[in-house]
Amino acid sequence: METELVKQNMYNIGFIGGGNMSTAIAKGILRNESYSASQIWVSGPHIDHLKHWEEMGANVTDKNGEVLSKCDVVFLGVKPGVLSYAVGDCLKSLPTDGPRKDFFFVSMLAGVTIENLHKAFKVFDFPTSVIRIMPNTPMSVGAGICLYTPDNIVKPEQCMLLEKILSSCGICEKVAEPLMNSGGVLPACGPAFMYIVIEALADGAVKQGVPRAMAMHWAAQVLVGSGEMVLQSKKHPGLLKDEVCSPGGSTICGVTALENGRLRATLINAIEAATLRTYEMGKK
Repeated sequence: METELVKQNMYNIGFIGGGNMSTAIAKGILRNESYSASQIWVSGPHIDHLKHWEEMGANVTDKNGEVLSKCDVVFLGVKPGVLSYAVGDCLKSLPTDGPRKDFFFVSMLAGVTIENLHKAFKVFDFPTSVIRIMPNTPMSVGAGICLYTPDNIVKPEQCMLLEKILSSCGICEKVAEPLMNSGGVLPACGPAFMYIVIEALADGAVKQGVPRAMAMHWAAQVLVGSGEMVLQSKKHPGLLKDEVCSPGGSTICGVTALENGRLRATLINAIEAATLRTYEMGKK
């Protein structure tokens, strides 16, 4: 059963770290008009770097503890290497005159396991629960994907709360923690790889005389349409490719050029390289 807090959206959402990923998630949340920017708090070491948050109507501060005290769920969006500093600042700047509560963190720190998050949280003298997520920037336009895995003390209603908060951001899917690194890299890093594909396709069209703005628009729509074809038809992408490749036609000649350029192997290697780096980041 949903609590009244969840039903009525009567809670504040915090972000410790106001970088690109935190901004993307906040923009996605605000696509749902049930939420107000006044319910969002964000902290960072430099207030002048949070101007875009102020322009959205969010509350900004340079004290992590203030976010913690004001919010019911707090997204951790700092670099893995500064986790200890961020947690220390939470403790240092947390008001001591307010009521104590159980704190609910949502960590987007790449490669940092739930076990290591709880090691960092040991400095607190109050209970903490954490859900680990791997989000992506298309969440800002409602077309993202966010994988998540809870620790063993997270309550079902907290998972429900996270899914409700992110409902306007795209797909939110619960997975086992081992998939957070090996599987999380695909949604998290994949958009950057696809932006390169869009840019390259557009460059190819420009080379053939198509105006750049037109070529970019068409290339982006090609990726949108191709993804929707896979999702809606439920056909294997290889079969969909075959359906476009007429014998002796233009498409199969282009596919041959892609195979000669080792496009498949390059994308597979990109996922592997990103995954290995994610594991390395989590060990630091």
